[in-house]
Amino acid sequence: MTLDKNARLGLLLATPTTLYVLLLIAAPVGMTIAYSFWTQDFVDVTRDFTWTNYREVFSDPLYRTLIFRSVRIAAMVTLLTVLLAYPVAYHIAFNVRKNKAMWLFLVTIPFWTSYLLRVFSWKLILAQNGVVNSTLLWLGVIDTPIDALLYNSEAVIVTLAHAWAPFAILPIFVSLEKIDRSFLEAAKDLGEGPVRSFLRVTLPLSIPGIIGASMIIFIPTVGDYVTPALVGGSDGAMVANMIQVQFGKANNWPLGAALALSAVVCVTAAACCLVLGLKLIERSLK
Repeated sequence: MTLDKNARLGLLLATPTTLYVLLLIAAPVGMTIAYSFWTQDFVDVTRDFTWTNYREVFSDPLYRTLIFRSVRIAAMVTLLTVLLAYPVAYHIAFNVRKNKAMWLFLVTIPFWTSYLLRVFSWKLILAQNGVVNSTLLWLGVIDTPIDALLYNSEAVIVTLAHAWAPFAILPIFVSLEKIDRSFLEAAKDLGEGPVRSFLRVTLPLSIPGIIGASMIIFIPTVGDYVTPALVGGSDGAMVANMIQVQFGKANNWPLGAALALSAVVCVTAAACCLVLGLKLIERSLK
C-alpha cells in the first residue's frame, strides 16, 4: 500500500516529534522501569529480575509514610490553591469590563521571578525572625517568636499554594469566560438569587476549569522536592526527597526507580479519585 503525497508529508512532519518523544520521554521511562526490577550491589547493578525493590517500598513504613504524606500535601495544596484562585478568576471573568488582558498579565507576574527565589522568600517570611513573627511581636500578640511556622508540612502547603496559584487562576478563568451569560440571565428571570445562580449555574459550568487546575497543581506538586527541602524539614519531607537521596547519596538507583514508579501509580490513582469526586460534585449540582 502506497501513501499519497499528503500522508507522506504528514508522516514527515510527525517524525521529528515522535523521535523527540521516544528519545526524551519513552526511553528514560523505560530505563526507570528496567532499573526498578534490578538490584544495586555497591557500585555494580545486578540485572537479574527481582521484586525486591517493590517489596521494600511497600513494606517499609518510611516509604509508605512519605508517599501518603506527599499525596496528602498535594491534595491540600490543590484545595487551598483552587479556593484562593477561584474568586480572582471569577472577578476577572465577570466583574472586569475593560483591560482583562492587563489583569491576566498581572497574574503572570510571579512567573517573572525564579521559583527558587519565591521559596526562599517564604522561608524568610516564616522564619523565627521573619516577617510574620516580627509583626506579631510588634503588635504584642506574642511574647516570643513562634518556631512552628517553618519546617513542617503546613509551611510546604502554604509555599506551594502561592507558587502554583497562577496555574489555577488561568484555567478557571477560561472556563468561567466561556459560560454563556444568557444562562445567568435566565436564572435571574426565573427568580434565582445570586447565591443560587452561582451554585446551580456558574459553579457546575466551571467544573471543567477546576478539574484542569486541580490536575495542573496536584500531579507536579507530589513530585516537588525543592520546597520540602527548604521549608519542610523532617516533618515536611516528601517522597521526591527520598527518591533524590536514593539516586544521589545512597547510590541505589533500582530502589529509587521502584520508589518513583510506585509514587506514580499512587498519584495516578489519587488523581483519578480527585477527578471522579469533582465529576460527582458537578452532577449533584446540576
